[in-house]
Amino acid sequence: MDFVLNFPFFSIMICMLAALSTFMLGKRAAAVVAKAAVFITLILSIVLTVYLHECGESFVYMMGHFPAPWGNEIRAGELEGIMAVFTCVISLLSLTAGSASIRNEIDESKQNLYYLITCLMEASLLALIYTNDIFTGYVFIEINTIAGCGLIMIKNSGRAIASAIRYMVVSLVGSGLFLIGTTLMYSVTGHLLMENIHESVMGLVADGSYDVTLTVITALMTVGLSIKSGLFPFHLWIPDAYSRSVAPSSSMLSGMVSKGYIFLLIKIIYRVIGFDVYKASGVFNIIFIAGIAAMIMGSVSAIRSKYLRRMTAYSSVSQIGYIFMGIGIANDAGAVAAIFHIITHGLTKSLLFLAASSFTGKKEDIKISDLKGMGHKYPLSAATFTAAALSIVGFPLFAGFVAKMLLANASFTEGWKMYAAISAIAVSTILNVVYFFRCIINLYAYGGFDGKDENNGTLDLKSDTLIVTGYERAIHAVSISALAVLNICIGVAPKLLSDIITKGLNVFD
Repeated sequence: MDFVLNFPFFSIMICMLAALSTFMLGKRAAAVVAKAAVFITLILSIVLTVYLHECGESFVYMMGHFPAPWGNEIRAGELEGIMAVFTCVISLLSLTAGSASIRNEIDESKQNLYYLITCLMEASLLALIYTNDIFTGYVFIEINTIAGCGLIMIKNSGRAIASAIRYMVVSLVGSGLFLIGTTLMYSVTGHLLMENIHESVMGLVADGSYDVTLTVITALMTVGLSIKSGLFPFHLWIPDAYSRSVAPSSSMLSGMVSKGYIFLLIKIIYRVIGFDVYKASGVFNIIFIAGIAAMIMGSVSAIRSKYLRRMTAYSSVSQIGYIFMGIGIANDAGAVAAIFHIITHGLTKSLLFLAASSFTGKKEDIKISDLKGMGHKYPLSAATFTAAALSIVGFPLFAGFVAKMLLANASFTEGWKMYAAISAIAVSTILNVVYFFRCIINLYAYGGFDGKDENNGTLDLKSDTLIVTGYERAIHAVSISALAVLNICIGVAPKLLSDIITKGLNVFD
C-alpha cells in the first residue's frame, strides 16, 4: 500500500494537467476532462483518507527526492485527506449541478476556459492542503487568487468585472501581508519547510530571541489570511463576488475557496509557529473577538438585504465568523469544531447557491419577495434550499446543529470566552432564523405560482430564461440532492467525521 503515498502528488498533478488540456479542447470535451479529473482526484483522496485512518499516522513525500532547500515536500495525514475529499466533492457537484448555468451564462468561446480555471482552482486548493513548505503555500495562494478572479469575471458583465477587480485588490493586500510574514520568518529561521521552521521557532522562544519579531510575523500571517478568507471587517468583497458570478462559481468560492485559506492558517498555528507560541502572542483573542463580530454583523447585513444571493453571501460572512471564533477559543476542541464547521458550512453554502439558481435563472439576483410560489414551481430546489437553510440556522438532525454544539462545548472550559461564545451563538442563531425563514415563507407562499412544475425544461423568470436540457435537469437534481443527503447524514451521525478530524489533529503538529 506504499503506492498510496503518491496520491497527494498525483491529485495535484492530475488537476494541473487537466487544466492544461482543457485550454486546447472544445467546450464539451473540456467539461468531460475537468469533471473526470476532479472525480479521479476524489477517488484518490477517499482511498488515501481511509488508508491514513487505518494506520493512524501521517507521512512526508519528498518531491524529486531532493532534500531542502533544493527539494519540496508534501505532508499528508488524516486531516489533510478529509479536507481533500471535501474540496473534490464541492468542485464536482458544483460543476455538475451548474452545467446549465455555465452553458447559458458564459460565452461559448470561454466555456473551456471556465473548466481550465476550475481545475486550476482545485489544484491550488489541494496544494494548500498538502504543502509542507510555507513559500509553496504562498505561491498557490496567488494561483488561487487568480483562479478566483477568473471564476467571477468570466461572466463578462460590467458588475461581475467590477466585483472581480474588488476581489483582486483586497486579496492582493492579504497576499502581500502573508508574503511579508513569510519573508520575515525566513530571515529569522533560515527555513521554509514547516517542520524546520517550527524547530527554529521553538529554539528562538527558548532563548528569548526575536519575541517581538515572532509576534509581528504571527499577526501579519493571520491578518493576511483573514483578509483573503473574508473575515469581518475585511468582508466587503464577498457580497458582490458571490452574487454577481454564475451559480457554480458562487458555490465554489463560498464553499471551499475561503476555507482553504482558513485551513492554511490552522496549519501555520499548529505546524509552523506552534500552538503555545501562537497562544502566548495574544492573537487568538483578537481572532475570537473578530469572529464574534462577524457572526453578528454578517447576520445583521443579511437581514437588511432584500436580494436572495446577496443575503446568502452575507450569511457566509456570519458563518466564517463561527469558524474563526472556534479557532479563537484556543484549544484543540475549538480547532476540531472549527474544521468540522469548515466542512459542514462548505457543503451547506454550496447547496444554497446551487439550489437558488433554479429561482434566479439568468438573473444575477432576485428580490426575496419574488420567491413567492417558487416552492411549488420548483419543489426539489425549494426542498433542498430549505434543508440547507435549516442547517445554517442550527436545526436538529442537520450538520449545522452539530457544528454549533461542538463550538459551544469547546468554550466551556475557557472562562469569559464561554459566556461570549454561547451568547454570540444564541444571538446569531436568532438572526439566522429571521432572514432564512423569511425566504422559506416566501418560497411556499402562494401568489407567484404559475402552475408549471419543475419538469417543464425551462426556468422562467420574466424575460430571463435559463434553457435546461433533460440531462442537465437530472444532473442538477442529483447533485443538490447529494449535498442535502450529505448534510443530513453528518447531522444524524457526526461521530465519524468528528473522530477523523480529532484523530487527524492529534498527529497534525
